[in-house]
Amino acid sequence: MAKRKMMHRDILRDTLDTLLDAASFRDYCPNGLQVEGRQEIRRVVTGVTASLALIERAAEAGADAILVHHGLFWKGDDMRITGPKKRRIELLLKHRINLFAYHLPLDAHAKVGNNAQLAKLLGFTITGHFAEQDIGFLGKLKQPMLGNALQSSISKALGRKALMVGPLETMIKRVAWCTGGAQGYFEAAIAAGCDAFVSGEISEQTTHLARESGVPFIAAGHHATERYGVQALGAWIYSVYGLEHQFVDDDNPA
Repeated sequence: MAKRKMMHRDILRDTLDTLLDAASFRDYCPNGLQVEGRQEIRRVVTGVTASLALIERAAEAGADAILVHHGLFWKGDDMRITGPKKRRIELLLKHRINLFAYHLPLDAHAKVGNNAQLAKLLGFTITGHFAEQDIGFLGKLKQPMLGNALQSSISKALGRKALMVGPLETMIKRVAWCTGGAQGYFEAAIAAGCDAFVSGEISEQTTHLARESGVPFIAAGHHATERYGVQALGAWIYSVYGLEHQFVDDDNPA
């Protein structure tokens, strides 16, 4: 049996930090290695969020490292290690599993990022960027379609009913998108000239802006729109360095 490929924890950290240009982003969390585990990494589990269920499944799979989009530490959080956070960290330390997390850097990356991967899945052609730190993506559809047809297409691709507010039968040619909780970029997307904006979540005021601007807003699910960046990054790690990779989908309807 061939020996599994191995990579030192610190080399993997530096490699990912460089690939994703993590140091250049102003973010709400620490990007990179959040919890230190064993030095030698052979098996990587990826997932959207560092939930207890994901960590449990990673431990069962014999993972040396977990790579997620949503880590454990956020600006404004209670700094005490109690409750759910304590149980997650305790399990990581017990099994000596490294936790890597990349938030905005993973959203923005041109190839393995959440927005780039969502465009690939939905068939959007990327033409530019908008919003702070170029987080939001601009593009066009392969063929113009009505808003409700775009809603159906997105729902089918993601396996989840997408919610659409605003005019349902607007003809869509140019689209803007930003995965996850990016409803706050809706006005910037409108200013950038999109015919529709796609994100994960929707807020109460978003409905009124969609109706009054005439630009439909499609909420396709925070988790559902952010499943693809970590998978692409895990696949890249495997293809370049030969580390075993397994994606674990701890499903979330939100």
